[in-house]
Amino acid sequence: MVLITNLATNLRYSGLFLTIKLLNMDQNFNMNAILDCFKQVLEPQSGIDIIQLKMIRDIEINGNSLNFNIHVPNAKYEFKEQLYFDIIEKFQIQFPQLSVNGHFIVKSSSSEMPNSVVPQIKNFIAVASGKGGVGKSTVSANIAINLSNLGFRVGLLDADLYGPSIPTMFGIQGLRPKVETESGRHKLVPIQVKNLSLISLGNIIESEQAVVLRGPRLAAIIKQFFQETAWPELDYLIIDLPPGTGDIQLTLVQTIPLTGVVMVTTPQQVAVIDAIKAANMFSMEQINVPILGIVENMAFFCPPDMPDKKYFIFGQHGGKRLADYTKSTVLGQLPIIEDIRARSDNEKSIFESDDSSNEFMRICNQLILKIEERNKLFAPTKMVNVE
Repeated sequence: MVLITNLATNLRYSGLFLTIKLLNMDQNFNMNAILDCFKQVLEPQSGIDIIQLKMIRDIEINGNSLNFNIHVPNAKYEFKEQLYFDIIEKFQIQFPQLSVNGHFIVKSSSSEMPNSVVPQIKNFIAVASGKGGVGKSTVSANIAINLSNLGFRVGLLDADLYGPSIPTMFGIQGLRPKVETESGRHKLVPIQVKNLSLISLGNIIESEQAVVLRGPRLAAIIKQFFQETAWPELDYLIIDLPPGTGDIQLTLVQTIPLTGVVMVTTPQQVAVIDAIKAANMFSMEQINVPILGIVENMAFFCPPDMPDKKYFIFGQHGGKRLADYTKSTVLGQLPIIEDIRARSDNEKSIFESDDSSNEFMRICNQLILKIEERNKLFAPTKMVNVE
């Protein structure tokens, strides 16, 4: 409990950031109790609390008056009255001295803003990790393949400029993207592999060539992959990010409206710690990209001669710890099996089925549901201005 008088502050609460003004407070005031009161109110469609959904913004407490804004996805949102009644009811029980005043704000629709330099792409899904070596590119490739197998139009962008691995995985090393002229401008044409549209720096430079680039040049390449690439109409563009946080991630959120992020980790604590840092970047108030879910890779090992026996070589529950921190869910757990490694190294076709195929398909089905839920509840993510 803290005494806050005539103060405007940014408060971090459960991984979220809120702007809060406390004015004319002459007594000790427990701000967390106020936020917990909001947290007891669940959005009727999703069953998720309204703080986690970031529906409550701009809280102001002036003496005994509580004012706040309630962000709803569209003007026809049908649960406004129910939400407001639930909020009033919670505060009347816990803070009967407060006069509660909420104001509904409709989020901007995609038609009201210049939403994307590539409007023909419906959903931009970034696959991220805190550190390298956790299988992020393997997860990116297999999500793209399985979404395509479900009948969606899918693209895969290899944004890991320092270590592009998509060409190796798909067996297209040495293949160069074509260039076409559109309205007097030259544009890269994504390489087609079965029903997938692929772009990677690894198909533009020599495979052994070291990538030594400073921030401005990295940003220029990422922008070119969107602004100067002839992407077809896509339901999903899967973006394989480099590990960590840096120029490429920041350029991405400045260039396109990311629908959401899939975080990849192993169960190890050192991997989870770095993944939390990466997730925190996307959760910053000025970026505000939702974490759609967690994929825990290398979760366990089952000996071929003892398929019911699990060995947790890298520990347990790392994915759940990350999901709990980000208020998301574990989309799936991938085992350590030889076939995943062989398909990633192109010793066998990455399109072949193996013992992991069912789990990758379950991950995709869960991801589709999370994307649909996110798009139903919220307006498209805005491109941001981050210094």
